[in-house]
Amino acid sequence: MRIVYSCGEEMTKYRCTICGYIYDPEMGDPPRAKPGTAFEELPDDWVCPVCGAPKDMFEKM
Repeated sequence: MRIVYSCGEEMTKYRCTICGYIYDPEMGDPPRAKPGTAFEELPDDWVCPVCGAPKDMFEKM
């Protein structure tokens, strides 16, 4: 199932508490996550592309 966001609704960004990388859902993480992919939709095994930290090391901004 894919969540569709209405025009004007801002998606939540998350910050890696280890290195400070910011996951911006509007940008995604190509090729692992297409633009428009919410952080919650990322697979459980997704890791920070900068330092390799797991998803549970990210905090909502």
